[in-house]
Amino acid sequence: MSLADPTLTARSQPAKDHSVAASAAIRDPRLDFFRGIAMFIILIAHVPGNWLALWIPARFGFSDATEIFVFCSGMASAIAFGKVFAQRGWGLGAARVAFRCWQVYWAHIGLFLAIAMTMAALNASGAFERDYVGQLNLYPFFNNPEQNLIGLMTLTYVPNYFDILPMYLVILAMMPAFVALVWVHRGLAALVVITIWAFAQADILYFPAEPWSAREWFFNPFGWQLIFFTGFALMSGWLPAPPVDRRLVVLALVIVLGTVPFAHFRLIGAWDYAQLWRAQYDLLIAKTDFGLLRYVHFLALAYLAWVAVGARGARLIPSETGGALAALWRRSLAVIMKVGQQSLAVFITSMYLARLMGAVLDVTGRNHLSMLLVNLLGALVLVAVAYGAGWFKSQPWRKAKG
Repeated sequence: MSLADPTLTARSQPAKDHSVAASAAIRDPRLDFFRGIAMFIILIAHVPGNWLALWIPARFGFSDATEIFVFCSGMASAIAFGKVFAQRGWGLGAARVAFRCWQVYWAHIGLFLAIAMTMAALNASGAFERDYVGQLNLYPFFNNPEQNLIGLMTLTYVPNYFDILPMYLVILAMMPAFVALVWVHRGLAALVVITIWAFAQADILYFPAEPWSAREWFFNPFGWQLIFFTGFALMSGWLPAPPVDRRLVVLALVIVLGTVPFAHFRLIGAWDYAQLWRAQYDLLIAKTDFGLLRYVHFLALAYLAWVAVGARGARLIPSETGGALAALWRRSLAVIMKVGQQSLAVFITSMYLARLMGAVLDVTGRNHLSMLLVNLLGALVLVAVAYGAGWFKSQPWRKAKG
């Protein structure tokens, strides 16, 4: 059954869904821009002892680059998979999603093994004072590799730092069911998504992270699927875009600015009430289960960004007659968007690269100059990976020699 099936009930609105899915196949520059920004932020955030990490959005609000990544991934999934579901039916759409899950799964396994090997090699070299295996709490894996290889491959052993891709994989696997529910009724799909999120808040739905403790995955997919499917529904047209309204802008500003005293570490440390409030309402801002106020904060921030960049990102794109600054921004924008377009390859690289950048800073020392140079080098590596991945995906060997 496809979205265009005329036997569907009228309230499923197949014709509308089909047209929206087709239009979603057109790439939105805003999506690539914000995903690209998120990729750079994720790199900065994962470098141990990185001074620039004090200035990322996570230090000033409840939500952070993870929300950007998951929300934009939902929107990108609507583009990548929505047309398949609409035009080729549910079965082929589900098969397309399963293939992507397969890719993400092996990306996760490869990333873990590459980082574990590199941390062991750094320790074995004897050239570093820091214990890099211990820094990532990988001794349980090395001390019992037989059991933990099984856990790694079955996703029952998911150490911290390696938890984003498993979360993303599970949410992707939920997508065919979500689409099927939408075909029955959009309200039913929304109710199921919200119910699953609520069960995550109550610690009813979660995955264990290791067999020897009660620790759960740091990113609970049953909580984080709420923001993923919000992005998916918006890009698919199943949720209407909010109006550009001055009152909504003011409300969003109040939310974003009002959270700063409860999120910035220096303000929290100087204000006893903020510490007490965070302890009392930890459930609302919890990252693991994606607390409600993280969702509210992100929606407010996303609305402000959406209004700021204009329709179809018109304010992002500089005029052709804008002079040298406009030309510089045009080139910078192209680079950022390229990084956003190759998010999986860039993300894997950033997670691996962040550990090496931390080791470099351990040797050079952490002053502003060394951290600036190391961060700049890391950003350049991400850009190179993005362009390299794009080149390979273009399959230049198939093109006629000109």
